[in-house]
Amino acid sequence: MPKSLMKDAEALAKKLSRIRRQIHMYPETAYEEKRTAKFVAETLRGIGLEVTTGVAKTGVVGLLRGVDRGKTVAMRADMDALPITEQNDVPYRSRVDGKMHACGHDGNTTSMLGVAMLLAKRRKKIAGNVKFLFQPSEEAPPGGALPMIKEGVLTKPKVDAIIGVHVDPSIAAGRIGLRVGPMMAAADNFDFAVTGEATHGAKPHLGVDAIALSAQVIQALQTIPSRRINPVHPVVVTLGTIKGGYRRNVIADRVEVEGTARTLHAKDRTSVEKMIRQTVAQVTKSGGGGYEYSYERGYPILTCDPRMTDIVRRASIELLGKRSVVEIDEPSMGGEDFAYFVNEVPGTMLRLGTMNKKKGFTYPWHHPKFDLDEDGLWMGAAIMARAALICLDEL
Repeated sequence: MPKSLMKDAEALAKKLSRIRRQIHMYPETAYEEKRTAKFVAETLRGIGLEVTTGVAKTGVVGLLRGVDRGKTVAMRADMDALPITEQNDVPYRSRVDGKMHACGHDGNTTSMLGVAMLLAKRRKKIAGNVKFLFQPSEEAPPGGALPMIKEGVLTKPKVDAIIGVHVDPSIAAGRIGLRVGPMMAAADNFDFAVTGEATHGAKPHLGVDAIALSAQVIQALQTIPSRRINPVHPVVVTLGTIKGGYRRNVIADRVEVEGTARTLHAKDRTSVEKMIRQTVAQVTKSGGGGYEYSYERGYPILTCDPRMTDIVRRASIELLGKRSVVEIDEPSMGGEDFAYFVNEVPGTMLRLGTMNKKKGFTYPWHHPKFDLDEDGLWMGAAIMARAALICLDEL
């Protein structure tokens, strides 16, 4: 099985490259993935899968039923692109102004289609089911994972385990990254406005300076991760935008700030939410001003199940050797809505290496020159296909 799987996967290399480039040329942002979804659905139908479209607006679900009854493992890939103008000078560069696959979701989708092709060829040897989830809107919270779950993608048949994939430009092509436990942070958003009293810039004592007051709030917020949270627990409080003021000689009466909070422990997430509100309220009150505030919880902490991670690790070692696995030592403070899936069923996410320094594939996610070594796609497809088969044998 391993040898034939690798042989079949390598035989798909050129086809997967063509697929990836086709998707790359026509990027679609959150909930616009109609062209991509149509292509995915047609591809899955073409290899004999049962296909459902329009899931969570533009999502696609493909079901591969084995010849015998058994468990069901789900495989998830996201499809959306980013509102970024591509700067790569390649024949397959984005043909849509202001949009590109700068995070590699074209690679995620392509590698998962490769998994479907490999397993469809082995249908007669499969006991159980493999459900392929092609998800919209990972890049735009509240994301597409939760709507897909609410529409029943983890039922009929009931999903017993799940594997997700995301390309990683920091890992060499031909290798995968794995981690047990927290892999990505909870990602929450908050907004607040500091309100004061406008007056002439030459007479600040007659007003309440919202700009000066907001500066105090901003400084105070940075003491949350540095002084109020256990120092061995990673916490990020980032303020990304600040808007206020009218002109140089007017004391501003309103400043608006947007921020994000990232945590890797559930208790810290609750504490930080309370501390941000408390800080904004107390600092503005001490300066004679007021405030408006809102906090929205985003993607939860992505925690990888030990058993599922071990299955993927074994699959990779079996096909490509021990050096094919990179153990990810530190979690990322980025967010990923695959977390919703692993909150429902045991699961893990593998980071599919796509870096190749010799070919110039070194730019990070969300960079306008992001690109990937496509040799990683067929290798990733083989690993995930093997992992799915191990799951069905051992669950």
